[in-house]
Amino acid sequence: MAEYLLLFRNASADNDYLSTSQDMADDMPAWQSWIGNIAMQGKLVYTAPVRYDATIVSNNEIKAGPHKELDSVLVSGFLICKSDRLEDVQEWSKTCPILKYPTSSVEIRPLVPFSTR
Repeated sequence: MAEYLLLFRNASADNDYLSTSQDMADDMPAWQSWIGNIAMQGKLVYTAPVRYDATIVSNNEIKAGPHKELDSVLVSGFLICKSDRLEDVQEWSKTCPILKYPTSSVEIRPLVPFSTR
């Protein structure tokens, strides 16, 4: 069974997410249901939202701030799941609660097995 990384992207303001604390509280039941559906199938590996704060390390500098695309879209969370079929992961992603926001998306990336031993 392959593992997949789902990256949740959404637009941001200059110094924070666009979503307010109330938006996040209102969205929580939809996220719990969506994640719970994946977990009940035994296919959830791990998930977490990410804080807005970030540090970007490159070859010649370390700077504060999340990486944003030109349209201020950034990664706001992730989920790692497992499935025998990419099509199943695509179907789950179509119902992800983040898609209620106009500039949001879910990027699916297959993980390469990597031994740490």
